[in-house]
This record gives sequence, structure tokens and C-alpha cells, in this order.
Amino acid sequence: MPMVACISMPRFALTTALGGRKELLREAVALSPEPDREQVVGEVSGAAEAVGVHAGMRLGEALARCPDLRLIAADPEGAASSWEAVLGRLEAIGAAVESRHVGEAYFEATGLRRLYGGNLEGVLARVRRSVAMPARIGVAPSRFCAFAAAARVRGRRARIVPAGVERAFLAPLPITLLRARPEVVARGSRGMDLCAVLERLGVRTLGELGALAQADVADRFGRPGLRARELARGLDTPLEPRPFRVGLSEHLDLPEAVTGQQLERSLELLIDRLLARPERRGRSFRKLRLGARFVEQGTWRREVTMREATAARERLRLALSPRLAELPAPVDQLGLAAISFGPPAADQLSFRAPDEIERRKRLGEALRQTRAAAGPDSRIPERRLILTPFPE
Repeated sequence: MPMVACISMPRFALTTALGGRKELLREAVALSPEPDREQVVGEVSGAAEAVGVHAGMRLGEALARCPDLRLIAADPEGAASSWEAVLGRLEAIGAAVESRHVGEAYFEATGLRRLYGGNLEGVLARVRRSVAMPARIGVAPSRFCAFAAAARVRGRRARIVPAGVERAFLAPLPITLLRARPEVVARGSRGMDLCAVLERLGVRTLGELGALAQADVADRFGRPGLRARELARGLDTPLEPRPFRVGLSEHLDLPEAVTGQQLERSLELLIDRLLARPERRGRSFRKLRLGARFVEQGTWRREVTMREATAARERLRLALSPRLAELPAPVDQLGLAAISFGPPAADQLSFRAPDEIERRKRLGEALRQTRAAAGPDSRIPERRLILTPFPE
């Protein structure tokens, strides 16, 4: 049976933001919300967790629970860059990695056994040497069970959960482990945190949740509740390893805190550099990431999905330049990276009436754009009237 390995580095983003101030981890600290995003705290220290503060909690509630909570400016660009280096080292040993956020990665370890000693222990030893950073490692038949195993690790020894005992292993663990899955805690019960609602109802362990009747859970909590129940019973979806992609990014150090037309001119220069890279191989851009480093502290990043994959300089500028107005503070570095590519197609649009082939081509492009914008874990509400197959 395939075994999934989880590489967990708790508080990775918080540690990155602290930089050389690691001693602050002994205090109640948390990543502050980004200025123009939902006002919830990011990763928190152990001292903050001890008084009931957790990642994703609203800022007002966190400060009410812990008045001495110290907020640290987030560094999403630095954390993503550091984590990308870790994922690159894992992929270098042959692992097909899935990673939905920094500090947490999964891969199927069974297929690597022949390369490293013929057993899981040899694979895990090679992983530790490759990562070269303190990490918790859990192995289990499913993704969530492997995450729970990694969360129970103390020291450097990996935790392995054999096939067939997943539900028994998960049963005594706290319900709060479900907060690691965004699709479960997506304000599942009338705007409230699903884990908090379950605890108020007396459901405090995964075993108690898994023992509830499916119909009762569906009636009270809907789809998030059913998903949480499946996870508590040891069931999970298959891994979705990220596709191989060539890193294509450009950065520009600004001599001073520029604004206005100077900042737009810097963006135009980054677009020109990205278009001139030979690794692009004539492909168009479907999704781009614009990043910046603040003069004082912290970083900023925004992802932009093109309405139609393009390599036209002016269209890229028109799509990206409005994002510069969202910068909350002066910056001394601007960056642009390609996240996903489109085909090497011409940008000339057709003015004739679309026939069936052209219509399906445009619909296919719209589907690819939607997937690039929403990602694999979209929580867009659906209202379906009729379903019909649509092969690309």
C-alpha cells in the first residue's frame, strides 16, 4: 500500500519573519495581518498557543485573549523563497512533492525505497540529509494521517503509522488538528470556526467526530463537516504533486523609495527582462506574481491571472500596474515571477463570428484561466442547474 510522508516545519513563516531574533519565539508573538487582507493573525508562537491564540484567529479576538501579544510583520516573499529551496532539495532526490503552503510538504515514499536501501528508514534518512533543517517527519497511508503523525513527533525520529490502524491512531488526537486543512475550517458553520463549534458541542477528539452519524454531520455542518468526518476516520484524497516548472523570476533593487511613474517604469523594466529570458521559449504568461520588499520591514506579494494567456508587453503592463497602487509602504525591491505559462500562441484576436471549434477553444481557455486563478482548493460557492461533460 502506498505510504505518504509528511515533512512539517512548524512556524516556518514566523521563524523566517523573525530572522535573527529567534529568542522572541519564547514570548507570545504572532504574524500580523497584511494591511489590505482579512484581519486575522498568521502563525503564532508556542506561548501564544498556550493562551488560546491560533493561526487564522481574528486580530481583535487574539488581542483580547492575549493583551501582551506581540505582532511581527509578515515576510511572505522571504518565506516562499526559503520554502521553495526546501522543495527543490526534496525534488532533487526524486520525490514528487505536494505543498499547499510553506512549512508543510507531502510525497509518496513507497516508490523511493529501491533508491535508498529498500526500506522506509533509508528513504527518511536521505530526506533528512537533503532538507538539512530541523523537521518533523510522519509517514502514514493518507495525507492527513501523515500530518497528524508528524505533529506527534518529538525529537528527530520519524513517526510511522502502519496501514490499517489509521483510525485508531487518530481517535485520541484533538479536533484542533483539522485547522491544518483550509477546506474544513472555511467558516463551515454559519460563519464560525468549525473546530470551535465542535468543541462547544462536546466533540473534542477525532475519534468522537468519526463516531458521529454521517446524516447528522451533513445536516448540521454540510460539506465541511462531512470532509472533517472523513479525515477523522483516516480517509483522504490522493496526493496532487506539483508539476515540474522552470523558475522564471526577475528582481530589481531600487536605489531609493520610488513611487508613481518611477515605480511603473521599474515594472516595465521587469516585464522586458522576463520576456527576454531564453527559458520562456516563446510561451505566453497565464499567471504572474508581483512581489516587493518594504524599506522598513516585511514583504508583499500579489498574484495576477491574465484573462487570456499573453506575451504582449502592453497587456502585461495594464494588468500588473494597478497592483502597484495596493502597496501600503515604500519599497526598495520589486520582483516579478511567472507562475504558470500558456501556449506560444499569437495575441491577435479574431473578428469573425466564432464557429464551434473557435467557441470550444475559447471555453477551454476560460476553464484554464479559472483553474489558474482559483487553485486546486477553490471554495467558490456553486449553484448547479445542469452538468454536462466538456472535454478540453
